[in-house]
Amino acid sequence: MKLRTSLTVLIAFALTAACSSGGGDTSARPASGSGLEKTEITVGTMPVVDVAPLQLAVRDGLFGQEGLQVKLQPLAGGAEAIPKLKSGALDVSFGNYVSFFSASAKNVLDLKVVADGFQSAPKTHVIMVPKDSPIASPADLAGKTIAVNTRRNVGTMLVRVAADAHGVKLDEDDNFVEFPFPEMEAVLKGKKVDAALVVEPFGTLLSQSIGAKMIWDTAQGPTADFPIAGYATTSGFAKENPKTLAAFQRAMVKAQAAAADRAKVVEIIPTYTKIQPGVAGSLAIGGFPTSLNATRLQRVADSMREYGLLAEDLNVSDLLFSASR
Repeated sequence: MKLRTSLTVLIAFALTAACSSGGGDTSARPASGSGLEKTEITVGTMPVVDVAPLQLAVRDGLFGQEGLQVKLQPLAGGAEAIPKLKSGALDVSFGNYVSFFSASAKNVLDLKVVADGFQSAPKTHVIMVPKDSPIASPADLAGKTIAVNTRRNVGTMLVRVAADAHGVKLDEDDNFVEFPFPEMEAVLKGKKVDAALVVEPFGTLLSQSIGAKMIWDTAQGPTADFPIAGYATTSGFAKENPKTLAAFQRAMVKAQAAAADRAKVVEIIPTYTKIQPGVAGSLAIGGFPTSLNATRLQRVADSMREYGLLAEDLNVSDLLFSASR
């Protein structure tokens, strides 16, 4: 079945969540005497594939089984998570690790990572060019302009790692320009940029709508299975609510494990995004780790340091929440 969905219809997907995302976990009311410091929490989320396990946990009552009610608060983007966590508007939030680690290193937010969320997999983060472009690999990106959704973040880092492996050095200011993902089709088609780093579903849709071609899959070599995003809270909230966060962790471990079943992920994606079922079934879907592993997440901080996104070394283990601490 040919999929002719235009990227323009996904603007709402990138900016707002479906109404069902704003609801809470109503499958079970927390029992009195559960021992949790707080039985109702607000969690920041986005209408992206990465949060499918969170949505599964709400739908299937996994939080309720832990005596916890979760209200999902839609965010327009990852940058919104930091100030809302800091202000207390959110108790926990989904977000990318580069933003979280940068905020911690710059003392913008004293945070704790509560649960792992998403890692790259083949074709989840790809570099694409117009169908008639002479660019064939990252080796051809020298001096070129590349579209990313945000500079000095995980996207530019993935492209720079790929280019570096091909002997090309890219500069954050000289080689990258910012465009929202829904605009990538127009900027590639209009040749306002030479290439673009896109995530799903935009990679699939770009190839179908304008024949854009992939020149590199960033989920290989030094960035294979790269940690992309997780769930964080403030150190203050973690100190005051360790049992509550431990309950959140347990539910998310179950949900992440459930997401290993691709059919479950494909089924739930259309319920909280604007992605149609037919499109959801054709997407490249990344991994959903079930443990919070300091060694694995240290890869992100080390790469950030190498590519100038951190001024000093960062010990990720200091940022991980553990109920036993």
